[in-house]
Amino acid sequence: MKNRYSLLLLVASLGVISCQEKVTVATDGGLEAVKDSVIVYEEYMGEEPTTPEETEFYEPKVAVVNPATANSVPSDAIVLFNGDNLDNWISTKDSTAAKWHLNKDASMTVNDKTGNIQTKQNFGDVQLHIEWKSPLPVQREGQNRANSGVFLNGIYEVQILDQNDNPTYVNGQVGSIYKQHVPLAMASVPTGEWNTYDIIYHAPEFNVDGGKIKSGDITVIHNGILVQDHVELKGTTPYVGWPKNPAHGKGPLMLQDHGDDSRVSFRNIWVREL
Repeated sequence: MKNRYSLLLLVASLGVISCQEKVTVATDGGLEAVKDSVIVYEEYMGEEPTTPEETEFYEPKVAVVNPATANSVPSDAIVLFNGDNLDNWISTKDSTAAKWHLNKDASMTVNDKTGNIQTKQNFGDVQLHIEWKSPLPVQREGQNRANSGVFLNGIYEVQILDQNDNPTYVNGQVGSIYKQHVPLAMASVPTGEWNTYDIIYHAPEFNVDGGKIKSGDITVIHNGILVQDHVELKGTTPYVGWPKNPAHGKGPLMLQDHGDDSRVSFRNIWVREL
């Protein structure tokens, strides 16, 4: 009860202290509670406007982007795959031409054991749209059923998996940030139908010594459902071990060949640089 009373006193005291200060208050347990300054906005301080025109501005002009419609992409998007060829992709192993299968329905399918493929172009912050489907007939279970992944900067994986009636560890299921963030929902369509991922990625930042000074973050919308909400990237997404934080700049987008005849297909891939 005493600790609860002390907490109430702490909260009350913080409420009356100036928003410009950092406050340190001793607790009964000998610990110190530190309260950072309250957020204020300098542009909204001073004498308050009395007419609507005083809070309206007309510059800078906002860029006009024509949105995607059926079978099209936004007007400022970079098309990475539209079904015609694999010219924008190379083998991750040796930088030779990508060896995945081109299909008559304007999609491509993982060519088993030929390795991951990645974009020739490097990217930083992006909005990524990609469509994928798991194959029929269904084969195998768990992590060996239609497993692939989308890697931002080549090292941060958004998991692809046929999750339908196929339980596995939840931080490795479809829509997860692999081994880091469990999705908010399982939003897959029936096996054999096309899924969509719309991904917003902000890259981490590093200082001159290679130390990470700002984490990256990812938002994932799976078939119109928010499954990752601006989550922090704690580092790389390894199968074994802790996340690592190697310093890096821009990097490729990579698609995974899981090496177990996953037969995952992809289509309609584009990005907008942010």
